[in-house]
Amino acid sequence: MRVTNKIIQNNSVTNINNNKVLEDTLNTQLATGKKITRPSDDPVVAIRSLRLRTSLTEINQYYKKNVPDADNWLKITENAVSTTIDLITNMYSDCTSGSEGFKTADDRSAVLGNLKGLRDEIFSAGNSEYAGRYVFTGYRTGVPLTFDGVTSEKYTITEQLDKNSLQDITYIDTDKLGDVTASNASTIGISEPDIISNTVHRMRISYSGCDNTAPTIQYYDASGTQVSLTATVISVSDTTQDPYLSQTPASGSGVTFIPETGELILSDDVYAALQGVKDNEATAANEGEIRVTYNKTNFDKNDLRPEHYFYCEVPASNAAGKIVYNEGFLSGKTDDLTKQAITYDVGFGQEIQVNTNASEVYTHDIKRDLEEMIACVEDVIKMEDTVKTLENQIAATTDETVKEQLQSVLDAANKAKTYLEDKMQKSFEAGISKTQGYLNKANTAMTTIGNRSARVELVGNRLSSQQSSFEELTSDNDDVDITETAVRLSSVEMTYEAALMATGKISQTTLLNYI
Repeated sequence: MRVTNKIIQNNSVTNINNNKVLEDTLNTQLATGKKITRPSDDPVVAIRSLRLRTSLTEINQYYKKNVPDADNWLKITENAVSTTIDLITNMYSDCTSGSEGFKTADDRSAVLGNLKGLRDEIFSAGNSEYAGRYVFTGYRTGVPLTFDGVTSEKYTITEQLDKNSLQDITYIDTDKLGDVTASNASTIGISEPDIISNTVHRMRISYSGCDNTAPTIQYYDASGTQVSLTATVISVSDTTQDPYLSQTPASGSGVTFIPETGELILSDDVYAALQGVKDNEATAANEGEIRVTYNKTNFDKNDLRPEHYFYCEVPASNAAGKIVYNEGFLSGKTDDLTKQAITYDVGFGQEIQVNTNASEVYTHDIKRDLEEMIACVEDVIKMEDTVKTLENQIAATTDETVKEQLQSVLDAANKAKTYLEDKMQKSFEAGISKTQGYLNKANTAMTTIGNRSARVELVGNRLSSQQSSFEELTSDNDDVDITETAVRLSSVEMTYEAALMATGKISQTTLLNYI
């Protein structure tokens, strides 16, 4: 084949252009630090880069966002439960002191003050929040655990109890001793026989200060038939009858409801029937359940909100219906409460529950027990004041008849004081085991939180390692070796300059040089 100057020139220009393109490519790589600037430069590298970057983005989302969020949520929860454990431990210490008897009135006053403080603070940590979301309220993260002030909103509450809620309590009938004053002490007409210590059957619901409406009790009898009872309402302020001595009212079911204290006083027959409830595993219904439905309108600050614990109904604001909470509870579905799990994706196909439900730590019984211990101590203090008033009256009078009358009342007051002191001590003794149960419950929740935190930490460590590995893989795939690229660029530049010189010499020679 004949090679002409034109062919040589064209080939030289093509080769020079190829060198220039390679030089431009290497220069771009050196400037950007990347192997390619568009997918067409190297489709294999481009596809691998997209996959690596997608994986790295997911890892960064888990490692930099989800894991820290989960860890912070758990830390907030852990701090709240730790605070609650400290409060319950203080309660346990007070119960221990009270069970041993108070050496002085000052010791008793100190414990009383501490118990009142615990009553007001025991649920405060339950309102802890993270990023504007309450951590103990399940899916209702916008609703606090407790009422933040005195609230008047009618709730119809159905508590699902069992026979473990039944107990015998000691009731001290102090007759009219609470009305004794310096002016009426000699004429009030009370003697020792009027002071009675009585044991009654009781079932305590979660709230005191309930509405003055009759609650209903539902349970299954031995034949599996559901029985419904309606309680008779008797107020503690009723002057015609004593609710603690009316277990078998003239009308009703043998159940007395005391709205101020939230207590159901049971007759022997009803108590025996409720003690006999037992779940039949062969049926879907829970025959061991005792349902108590009642109304409560007025709530105090720091009262636990019913919607976090029970099936309850609240009238709708537009009066067109009602709001129902935890509807599945009455059909045996506890998903509304036990499965309100808030989970975080912390890895590929990995989830960790970060929330702890309020029922795992906080129960109404904690506050109710505190209130009862406080009432026992206050009753003793009040009776001591009555005794002192009577003693002062006796010391100040010279009338033997009046003195005899006062002595009769004083004997009754001393008897009542002895009964109340014994009841107070037994209340503190019972509080030890109850408080230990609350402490165990809180410690179990703390252990669960600790296990979740440990798992989050392990996942975080693994994600950190994966992040480093994927960053290295991405760098190996995308980034150029700067030193190698610089050497290649220098070599290409020299080749390009040599090509220009060679082409220039060839281009100067034509056929005219040989004519």
